[in-house]
Amino acid sequence: MTAPAIALTAIDKRFGPVHANRAIDLVVEKGTIHGIIGENGAGKSTLMSILYGFYEADSGTIAVNGAPVRIRSSADAIRLGIGMVHQHFMLVEPMTVAENVLLGAEGGALIAGGLVHARAEIARLGADYGLVVDPDAVVGELSVGLQQRVEIIKALYRGAEVLILDEPTGVLTPAEAPQLFEVLGELSRQGRTILIITHKLKEIMAITDAVSVMRRGEMVAHRRTAATSVSELAELMVGRAIVHPARGEGTAPGAPLLAVEHLTVRDSRKVVRVEDVSFAVRAGEIVGIAGVSGNGQSELVEAIAGIIRPASGAIRIAGHTLTAADDAASARTHGLAHVPEDRHRMGLVTAFPAWENLLLGHHRDAAYGSGPLIDRERTVAATAQTMAHFDVRPADPLLKTANFSGGNQQKLVIAREIEAGPQVLIAAQPTRGVDIGAIAFIHQQLLAMKAAGKAILLVSVELDEIFALADRIVVMCGGKVVGIRPVAETDQNEIGLMMAGVERAA
Repeated sequence: MTAPAIALTAIDKRFGPVHANRAIDLVVEKGTIHGIIGENGAGKSTLMSILYGFYEADSGTIAVNGAPVRIRSSADAIRLGIGMVHQHFMLVEPMTVAENVLLGAEGGALIAGGLVHARAEIARLGADYGLVVDPDAVVGELSVGLQQRVEIIKALYRGAEVLILDEPTGVLTPAEAPQLFEVLGELSRQGRTILIITHKLKEIMAITDAVSVMRRGEMVAHRRTAATSVSELAELMVGRAIVHPARGEGTAPGAPLLAVEHLTVRDSRKVVRVEDVSFAVRAGEIVGIAGVSGNGQSELVEAIAGIIRPASGAIRIAGHTLTAADDAASARTHGLAHVPEDRHRMGLVTAFPAWENLLLGHHRDAAYGSGPLIDRERTVAATAQTMAHFDVRPADPLLKTANFSGGNQQKLVIAREIEAGPQVLIAAQPTRGVDIGAIAFIHQQLLAMKAAGKAILLVSVELDEIFALADRIVVMCGGKVVGIRPVAETDQNEIGLMMAGVERAA
């Protein structure tokens, strides 16, 4: 029999009091696509980071192609033919594709010769695996999907036979995800082994050959994908049946708490990103913004939140019209809370402990101190209560935020914004990188806010999420509103066509 590509035996890892991996066993067959699933904080990324050499296990063994190995660094992993594409890309944005691919693998002092070889390899990999990208393009000017291709090319350029992808579709548009699946399928057919960490169980069912389930640091199940189901995997992940919150009948929406009128937004290069957009969100209503990523949603949200100033138009929050003098702080003062789409860029300071991150934007609130002084003991205690309520794991207010999993970082942001008690909540990609159990919890919180008479603007690339929560859907394409539909009077096919600009509605 052929030796497995990867065999992990009794892998154990602690970070102080946190037991991240508990005697983990995992076997991955060559040429297969193997999924690793589990709740946020289950230990998936830690396990893969041990395989890639970011961490070294406290105990246990690793075998690659049947041979025992010791992986003490990423350089060791790369020499053994293991590559990793991280959830947050490791690219230098001002550099070109070829320069990024070559970075760290220059092969000598003369870079020019290496660049010639890199361009040739990028062309070959593009032809062989459908990873077409311009080697001379500046990475920072590429779409997220193309940046991900660059990361995959980087790994293959270094000879990766085993490729680890951490939440690979978490940053992709619905149209980009199938393209990635085609690439991974072709890599597998040509003998490479793929490991995918993901929360998206439909993707697991669609693309993997086998799946392993982790829960609270332990490996609890291995399944052939063809012999399992979404419902079984969901229950294995969280240890219980998942009950998704019902939308409920609710009451008739009240007066508008958020009104956007003829809003136009230009970027730093004076390019129009949002053009003449108007809509309202009423008390007791959830309005979803649907659109392919990059069609003005980000700029719209940042303008409403007071982060950037619109070129023209008006924004009213709970009856207050924002002026040129208003910023994000004054928008909060008037009852707005904002869950940003990128928690690392806008939502958190990862070098700060959890309690300091839950204080951001609210450091002057009387609940946390008096005058210029923060009552640290009171704030830490309040943070511990909030973390317990929102099931942030571990519930340690003193832990540096960088040491939480991505999903638990997201729950910290959600908790801070909802606990502020806003009249209007902007929730941009609120469940990005969050497990199925936490998604149900977050949805429950949003529906509870709606029932309490709050106005919620939900921006999501997940149409399933918008249809599960929203009362009305505003569809954007090319920076414009191309239609507004009550959820009860439309379907995903119509919304998808409108997102693509196939139908322009009045």
